[in-house]
Amino acid sequence: MDRTSDSPATGLHERPALQRRGLMFILSSPSGAGKTTIARKLLAADPALALSVSATTRPMRPGEVDGRDYHFVTREKFDAMIDDSAFLEWAHVFGHSYGTPKSHIWAGLKEGQDFLFDIDWQGTQQLHQRAEADVVPVFILPPSIDELRRRLTARATDDPQVIEARMERARAEISHWHDYQYVVVNDDIDECYRQVRQILEAERLRRARQTGLVRFVRELTEDGNRA
Repeated sequence: MDRTSDSPATGLHERPALQRRGLMFILSSPSGAGKTTIARKLLAADPALALSVSATTRPMRPGEVDGRDYHFVTREKFDAMIDDSAFLEWAHVFGHSYGTPKSHIWAGLKEGQDFLFDIDWQGTQQLHQRAEADVVPVFILPPSIDELRRRLTARATDDPQVIEARMERARAEISHWHDYQYVVVNDDIDECYRQVRQILEAERLRRARQTGLVRFVRELTEDGNRA
C-alpha cells in the first residue's frame, strides 16, 4: 500500500504516522476453507504484517524451513515449554502439538508490530483470554459443506480416512463461529481477501490502538492557542 502523499507539490508537510500498539490478527477456518491462501496473500501485500511462527512437534515437510514455517521441536522440548509457560497458546491437533511462543510477541506489539496468527478456535480462545484488547479474530467459512469436501479431495494429499477426520473436525470448528468478532464466507477467494484486508485496515485505526493520539491532539490544541 502506498503510504506517501499523492503529490510532492501539494504544499502539505508530511506527518509521521501516529504511534500505535500492534495487534494480533487471527485467521481461523476449517481445513480447506481458504485460511492459508488468504494468509499468504496478506503477508505478500502488507510488509507491516509479520507471521507469528508456531512451534510444532510434527515432522518437517519437503520445502519447509525451520524458523520460517514452524519452529520444529521434539515432544520433550514442547512439553518443557508448556511447563515454562513459554506459549501464548497451544493445542494438540491430529496427533501433533502446536503452540505460539510468546518471547517476542509482547515486545513487538508495544512497538506497533502487527502479527498474523493462523490458528484454530482453541488457540483463539486462549489468546483472547490472555490479551483480549490486542486480538482481532476472523473466522472464514466455506460456502457449503459439499464444497469443503470437494476442496479437500482435490488436494489429493490425504487418504479417505484423513479426509473424513478433517470433515468431522471441520463441523466441530464451524460450530464455534459465534466466538469470532468477524465472520467471512469464502465463496470467491479474491472477494474474501478484500473483505479480510478491510477488516485489518479498520482495526489498525481503532482509537484505542492509537497510543500517540493523545499527544498529537494536545499538540494540535496548543498550536491553535498560539495562533
